[in-house]
Amino acid sequence: MSLTQRADAPAANGRATPLLGFGQVRHTRLKPARNAFAYPTYFLMLPMRSLHDGRADWADLAHNRSAALSFFDRDHGDGRTDALQWLDELLAREGITGADGEAWLHCYPRVLGYTFKPVSFWYCHRADGSLRCIVVEVNNTFGERHCYLLDQPRYGAELRADKVFHVSPFCNVEGGYRFRFMRAGDGDGARTVVRIDYDDAEGPLLQTSVSGTLTPATAAAIRRALWRHPAMTLGVIARIHWQAL
Repeated sequence: MSLTQRADAPAANGRATPLLGFGQVRHTRLKPARNAFAYPTYFLMLPMRSLHDGRADWADLAHNRSAALSFFDRDHGDGRTDALQWLDELLAREGITGADGEAWLHCYPRVLGYTFKPVSFWYCHRADGSLRCIVVEVNNTFGERHCYLLDQPRYGAELRADKVFHVSPFCNVEGGYRFRFMRAGDGDGARTVVRIDYDDAEGPLLQTSVSGTLTPATAAAIRRALWRHPAMTLGVIARIHWQAL
């Protein structure tokens, strides 16, 4: 299946639908010794504007309340209870105009009350559904957070940003990232791929990607996610440390 540009994820019966993506994380370190791994994963794809103006169908996904699988606004941005407000303030501060359409957030959920989100992606659209910008929200294991703003992105095109944030003790703050966002299809069965490659001062060092097939976040899909990966977010941080060793 070819991966091409799509605008927004669709709405069901006029209401935007939160989505779950089931897929895989891949990571390859190229030097000084090659090390590669791949893990199954799942993630959320959330229509944040529709959530906050009451147009989203969130009956099955816990929002800002405890559950086996849930989403909390305060896990993003500056920790306030309305992450969309934080996003709009960030875009205004950076001079981004016209991003008044849906803002789809690709992120990990909380599972059994715990979450660690190495990277999340805010897909900010214009009112006509076209993509205006992407905010890449990065967290490190030291409790710090930084955002990279990608202006005027295009699906399938390579986007670049200088590295300015410390993530790994094994990588210096130098060089830059190469991003590529791809998507095929709409709604149930759509596929999304995000690739992030990191080049240090000597050339390519890391190649990473997260991919998944999207499906509505129904009660059945949430049960399937919990059954397949009952401690997924704990597994994220555990695998980070295991691969570091």
